[in-house]
Amino acid sequence: MNGKRLLVSASPHIHAPETTRGIMLDVILALLPALAAAIWLFGSRAAVLTAVCVGTAVLAEWLSRKAMKRPNTIGDLSAVVTGLLLALNLPATLPLWMAAVGSVIAIVVVKQMFGGIGQNFVNPALTARIILMVSFPTAMARWVAPFEHAWSADAVTQATPMASLAAGGNAVSDSLPSLSQMLFGLHGGSMGEVCSLALLLGGAYLLIRRVISPIIPVAYLGTVALWMFAAGHGDLTFVAYELLGGGLLLGAIFMATDYTTSPITAKGKWIFGIGCGIITSVIRLYGSLPEGVSFSIILMNILVPHIERLTQPRAFGAEKKVKEAAKK
Repeated sequence: MNGKRLLVSASPHIHAPETTRGIMLDVILALLPALAAAIWLFGSRAAVLTAVCVGTAVLAEWLSRKAMKRPNTIGDLSAVVTGLLLALNLPATLPLWMAAVGSVIAIVVVKQMFGGIGQNFVNPALTARIILMVSFPTAMARWVAPFEHAWSADAVTQATPMASLAAGGNAVSDSLPSLSQMLFGLHGGSMGEVCSLALLLGGAYLLIRRVISPIIPVAYLGTVALWMFAAGHGDLTFVAYELLGGGLLLGAIFMATDYTTSPITAKGKWIFGIGCGIITSVIRLYGSLPEGVSFSIILMNILVPHIERLTQPRAFGAEKKVKEAAKK
């Protein structure tokens, strides 16, 4: 054909400029404000605990990939993100060896045993957190007060705002920190969940960079807000505490939006976010636990294959062919 050749290659034929490493780097940058706030509030132990989680996660990924004779993937930074998210979901006082165990569970059991990045069906960091909560309930519920010496066994501890709300029958009382304290993280809680302002800044960065879609966070937070508005008989202060308290912002922005464990369709994202919001609200209001973010996201992760099957777009002409076949 006039010396011209037809080149045939396998799909995909259109390549996006985004890479896994680039996306993970953006997530790390978005989490830096929350990490900085944790170190400011809880001191050097927050930095050490984070280093243990991240270091163990990277080492566990390298060793597990080597043992499974698979290509090394620590360069994509996904293990760093998992370790960082796990650390931010832990109390600053947690023994370092427990944090290391959590990282091994997240990487080896939840991620690598299912094939590695993109093949795990639940969020690794949240699953590891739940396992640590069940295995070491006392250590996982020791919330040191801000600016206390977290290295000391005698450090002053305090209840989280969600625990105080639950103890008070879900009524706003003077025992709660002010809303400004909630915004800046001047209360007890997991290292990365306390400073709402830092999480909102990180979320804004991810939205500007288009790393995440706003659908899941909006659906998740909006559902919780509407449910709590009804449960609180229109008390906007109660709604504000529910939105700023616990791990809601951390979960809605950074973990419910995980590419691997959330739907890819727009309708699916709405269903996923609304489902997370309903489960979180039910657990907080009617369950025995003051917090429900981790469980809600994990439960909805399990339902993602069904959500995607129900919301996947139909191929053009497929429905017509089915009808024609039925007529014959």
